[in-house]
Amino acid sequence: MPEVRIEAEPRTEFGKGASRAIRREGRVPAVMYGHGAENRHFTLPEHELMLALKTPNALIRVEGLPGRAALALPKAVQRHAIKGVIEHVDLIEVRSGEKVTVEIPIRVTGEVFSGGILDQQMVQLSVEAEATHLPDGVDVDVEGAEIGTQVFAKDLTLPKGTTLAGDPEALVLHVIEPRSQAQFDEEIGEGGEETEVPAEVPPAPGTAAEAAE
Repeated sequence: MPEVRIEAEPRTEFGKGASRAIRREGRVPAVMYGHGAENRHFTLPEHELMLALKTPNALIRVEGLPGRAALALPKAVQRHAIKGVIEHVDLIEVRSGEKVTVEIPIRVTGEVFSGGILDQQMVQLSVEAEATHLPDGVDVDVEGAEIGTQVFAKDLTLPKGTTLAGDPEALVLHVIEPRSQAQFDEEIGEGGEETEVPAEVPPAPGTAAEAAE
């Protein structure tokens, strides 16, 4: 995965007011963790950061920091609930040759055998790989797969240098038979059974209800 170079600017003011001022300038507050060093606070250009984060597990070379540039992976991204703009980003520093565990997308290609329905249970896979050589995803070809076909995590062909980090027996996808109209009607019937409502019992003579009339 290619590196994305982004120029950072030191951050010296903190608090909500300072954060809002940073965002008005088109920049995003950021913090970097990792390797036993003190957390480093800085800002990044919003547009460049947004483009970088469109790639899963983007490897970012943060330049402009005191001492040297640093390689980092996105750890957490905070976005505005309505506007969707990036409000804050947490990065974790990594080094060449270091192994990290990340989630990569599962890409399904092909069409299953006519009459079957593809039921995908997982859209991401947990893997371990070198921080500077992270795969952008894993492909699964289901062309012609018949009803009853199952694909588990252990069945996936991972990119070179990548190992499975999650449960190997996790079901990724399977091909199922469409429900018949009778099965559908039966499910509707089971879910739509009427509950008997007890009949209303009239108040006995001399009760408060009778006195209120």
